[in-house]
Amino acid sequence: METKRQQKFGRQIQKDLSDIFQKEFKMIFGNGMVTVTEVKISPDLSVARCYLSFLLIEDREAVMDQIDIANKAIRNALANRIRKQVRIIPNLVFFLDDTAAYAAKIEALFEGLVIPPADGDIPNRVTDEID
Repeated sequence: METKRQQKFGRQIQKDLSDIFQKEFKMIFGNGMVTVTEVKISPDLSVARCYLSFLLIEDREAVMDQIDIANKAIRNALANRIRKQVRIIPNLVFFLDDTAAYAAKIEALFEGLVIPPADGDIPNRVTDEID
């Protein structure tokens, strides 16, 4: 369970990282778009696990590799924004958030599900026991 301080710090980093990705590191994503879906902070505020979701990007793994390469520069940009607010700039660890793809897969499974209509001649156990 995260403390209020961790949650507040995580939301601030999420907001700042979203802004950094949209303005300063747009060249990594080309015409695609990145969303920082969640940021989880360690109890000592030294590690931030950032979950990213991508739109209009085909090769997500290649983009994740580019983000890992640019990790130091991204952390530097984050440090410039939050330097006056915190003592420790957290190390950033990026993960691919595939929740949307998973939800789409489950949705497709439900759409393909065929449920046969109920027959009228099946006895209703509740009403048969009462009679």
